[in-house]
Amino acid sequence: MPGIIGRKIGMTSIYSAEGKALPCTVIEAGPCVVTQVKTQDRDGYEAIQLGFGDRKEKNTPNALKGHFKKANTSPKSKLVEFKGFDGLNLGDVVNIDIFEEGEFVSIAGTSKGKGFQGVVKRHGFGGVGQATHGQHNRLRAPGSIGACSYPARVFKGMRMGGQMGNKRALMENLVILKVLTDKNIIVVKGSIPGAKGSTVTILK
Repeated sequence: MPGIIGRKIGMTSIYSAEGKALPCTVIEAGPCVVTQVKTQDRDGYEAIQLGFGDRKEKNTPNALKGHFKKANTSPKSKLVEFKGFDGLNLGDVVNIDIFEEGEFVSIAGTSKGKGFQGVVKRHGFGGVGQATHGQHNRLRAPGSIGACSYPARVFKGMRMGGQMGNKRALMENLVILKVLTDKNIIVVKGSIPGAKGSTVTILK
């Protein structure tokens, strides 16, 4: 599906026509340059590759320098492939004018990393006040995780403590409240994954 690459600026709120405060996220989206056009004959599928954000020349590998030179553009920091675009050529620019106010979009990003967390925070176990498994003084502990001699192992997928966050997350059906074409700004209702300044992908 067609889309664009952007950067999360932060959250704010705006008022609706009825005077209700709506929480929303501000995203700087585009302009994105077409850095590669993939075809069925050469690549086995049809898609376009968009580049977003400037990258220092000295930090760009020579192979990527040649890649961007073909598109007659400066090095880009983020590359994402999209399907569903028609009639775009190498070096063309995609702006936020492909979106309209009131349109529904999906936004993908990398969620905030929270490090190693226990079962109460990571999986919503009962914890204090809802102690289970006959716990005496370990109110945030997971309790029993399996039997003894059989199966003599812990099954994969058992809800235990571990790394939380820092994964790709997709928020679907977010409403576009405002499109500021002159500033490359999109305002969507609700929250999106990622910290301030993180890169996100907006899909129609």
